[in-house]
Amino acid sequence: MDALAPAGAARWTRRAARFLPRSRAARAWLGLAVVAVGGWYVSHLERTPVTQRLRYMHVSEAEERRLAAASYREIMLQHGHRLVPAQHAAARWVRRVAQRLIAATGLGDSLKWEVHVIDAPVANAFVLPGGKIFVFTGLLPLVQDEAGMAAVLAHEMAHQVARHAAEKVSQAKLVLWGRLMMAVLFDPNLARSTALLDLGVLKPHSRRTENEADYIGLMMMAQACYDPKGAIGLWQRMTAYEKQQAGRRGNNEIAKYFSTHPAGEERIDNLRRWMPEAEQKRTESNCESSSRLFAAFNHIAGRTRW
Repeated sequence: MDALAPAGAARWTRRAARFLPRSRAARAWLGLAVVAVGGWYVSHLERTPVTQRLRYMHVSEAEERRLAAASYREIMLQHGHRLVPAQHAAARWVRRVAQRLIAATGLGDSLKWEVHVIDAPVANAFVLPGGKIFVFTGLLPLVQDEAGMAAVLAHEMAHQVARHAAEKVSQAKLVLWGRLMMAVLFDPNLARSTALLDLGVLKPHSRRTENEADYIGLMMMAQACYDPKGAIGLWQRMTAYEKQQAGRRGNNEIAKYFSTHPAGEERIDNLRRWMPEAEQKRTESNCESSSRLFAAFNHIAGRTRW
């Protein structure tokens, strides 16, 4: 295999060279174009909140709101008839946990959060840019208690805090250009180029943002005085459920590389590694005195459990 590598590299180099300009002036213009594109890319780099990860962002908040509004309309058309009434016990319980997270983290200052519970046997939840959270009732038996619900909601809120939806759209724009360039310069088979970029860029990037939301969400629930260990319990139950579902579909170990989410065991290991920091965050939030206030709030609101 080693002897074939130089020959293969030379073949790709010759193929790419056919598309490069021959004249010195044209090469100079190409160099300037590369510098301009590089400068444009660098000018759109920014740091994520909390984790300070460097990322490319080319979606404005106004564009993000427009995309979210379109998604919201589509979701309501599909699931609007299944929304649980606001005064239903499950809806009140989910909303109460969300309100506690919002109040403790100060996220209500710039966003108008809305929590919708959809009556469907789906173990899932998601958030749209702008603060609209959707939770399916199929997830509630796995959540079990308020700490588990806080882990779910904090994770979804973390996606909003980090603007992951806008980041994914920005990443998709880059990948689109990458697909075209790979098809033109190296491989005219666009489908093959698409698969390579999907497995090598998009899916790893999606798993990275999920891990980031796990971290930010863990800190958020600890700041709201929920026991951060509840996140570990949640993901242990979720992992067991996912394995059960995967067994029915005949899934295998290779499938995790095709997934947009990290494996459950990986998430649990990460949460355990971050747990000392989360416990410290909870201690700094003066939770002993806050717990009496939360208990009174729960008593007034009526303690409800799904």
